[in-house]
Amino acid sequence: MDINVNTVYRTVLSILNKEQRGYLTPDEFNRVATQVQLELFEKFFDDYNQYLRMPKTNEEFASKVDHMIDAMQVFEEYKSSSSSANGVYGYPQDSVGNNEVYRLGSIYFAAVNDTPEIEIVNRRQYKQQILSPLTQPSIHFPIGILTKDTVEVYPKTTSFNPSVNPSNADVKFSYIRKPKDVRWGYNLGSVGQYIYDNLTSPFPLATSIDVTSISKQPTAPTASTTTNVNTYTTTGSGVNATFSITTNGSGVVNSIVVVNVGSGFSVGDIITIQGNLLGGSGELVFNLNSSSINTSVTTGSTNFEIDVSQQTEVILEILKYSGIIIRDPQIIQAAQQELVQNEANEKR
Repeated sequence: MDINVNTVYRTVLSILNKEQRGYLTPDEFNRVATQVQLELFEKFFDDYNQYLRMPKTNEEFASKVDHMIDAMQVFEEYKSSSSSANGVYGYPQDSVGNNEVYRLGSIYFAAVNDTPEIEIVNRRQYKQQILSPLTQPSIHFPIGILTKDTVEVYPKTTSFNPSVNPSNADVKFSYIRKPKDVRWGYNLGSVGQYIYDNLTSPFPLATSIDVTSISKQPTAPTASTTTNVNTYTTTGSGVNATFSITTNGSGVVNSIVVVNVGSGFSVGDIITIQGNLLGGSGELVFNLNSSSINTSVTTGSTNFEIDVSQQTEVILEILKYSGIIIRDPQIIQAAQQELVQNEANEKR
């Protein structure tokens, strides 16, 4: 069970107000809360490794480890990625287009029936392996080289059937993702007050779609601008968008203006519009990238994803950071004392 963002923010404000220690704006809170969640998330793995090194002799140990495994499962993902260029695959992204891989597990070549795991090597190892026919990569024994945000898969040959060619096929990533950014969303009231928006993120569209994200053009559409296109399918949860789509004399869609930005869209969503709406046939398909999403809005909320058992620690850590923002050392000191006491209680 996750931690409600509104509960935490209201509690933090209540404590700051009670102690007359200042105010934390929603935007300041969101930045601090996201940082606190990430720190506790990283600490979770350190604690887990420490527990694994302890003697496995009592029920309390087994219960603690089981609880930590259950909490970790929230962040386990298994997603596909398509090659962007010559066998280079980008890591899975979050709703705003950032790399969401925290700890990489395995990568699989999805085009072969037995879905072989891609062996990860460095450049030096790759150069050694290609020297011998016995160790050269193949479609059944692929290898990959990692960079910061991509994996480059070998072999890179076009002699294979495209359906089993690493340069064209999808790969699948098994990984632990990063927690989503915490967000206390709001609207502004008539006198400038912050009003909590409990609707969930993601976001509305930007005012136009990046046409380089078009993966499929319609067949023989009319060379004109088609307005008020609001019938589409999506792989995500976005709704209420309306488009104005322009097709040039060569039958190529070269402009997609967003008339109504809608809501609930994420990077990676695939939008499909039937070609008959544009005077042709087939389909217009485009993949939403980060430039097609408007992330600057203040509405839409996202709860903490770490376990509810950490709610007290979350509040205390935010209060500690609040003392830094408000420049009140007494808040920092009080929060640190509470955290030390909480850790001591947990160890007992």
